[in-house]
Amino acid sequence: MNRPDLADRVLFIDGEALILDKPAGLPVDEPRDRSPSVAAMLDDLTFGFKRAPLPVHRLDRDTSGCLLLSRNPKAHKRFQQAFESGLVAKRYLAVLAGVPSEETGTIDMALGKVSTVEAGWRIVPDPRGKRAVTHWEVIRAEGDRSLVAFTPETGRTHQIRVHAASGLGIPIVGDPHYGRAERCGMLLHAQRLSLPREGKAPIEAEATLPERFAAAGFGED
Repeated sequence: MNRPDLADRVLFIDGEALILDKPAGLPVDEPRDRSPSVAAMLDDLTFGFKRAPLPVHRLDRDTSGCLLLSRNPKAHKRFQQAFESGLVAKRYLAVLAGVPSEETGTIDMALGKVSTVEAGWRIVPDPRGKRAVTHWEVIRAEGDRSLVAFTPETGRTHQIRVHAASGLGIPIVGDPHYGRAERCGMLLHAQRLSLPREGKAPIEAEATLPERFAAAGFGED
């Protein structure tokens, strides 16, 4: 992908934090091929500070939306502790390649990592793995697809993608690992993020749905 201007994609900023609307296709960490990444553009996000911000968590390359970065080491440590303690509220929107039989539900499915030389690594349901809990709600259905909101309690790698494919039995549209790749890309978007702070207003932002959702028939109402 072309190098985006991340400074134009800031949703929230103060002395401790900033939240980016990360575009799909842009990895957070620098990939082996040295293609564009958030990590390679952190110096563009100083906004008057001498120190570049640091990502507090990760979004998959093909997931768009709210990404939290810290602007100083003390804040970074507090924010990481907040994630580990389950204090950060996150809401994702995804288009599924089917319509769930229920309107709402909770997926409580432990996840583990497997790896083979032939296929590389992937996340799979594993009762011996780490507990992963995701609440979900159907927003609306259009034909044989549905827009579903996912609210994870835990933050496991590929949690929503695997919970959709294996918990609901309906993969996310465009998911190349747990469903089927499509020209539209993967339709998973980190719509909202909120982190409480003692004695201060919470850090929070909401990222509007990107154009690829509208092209699939699920744009903003």
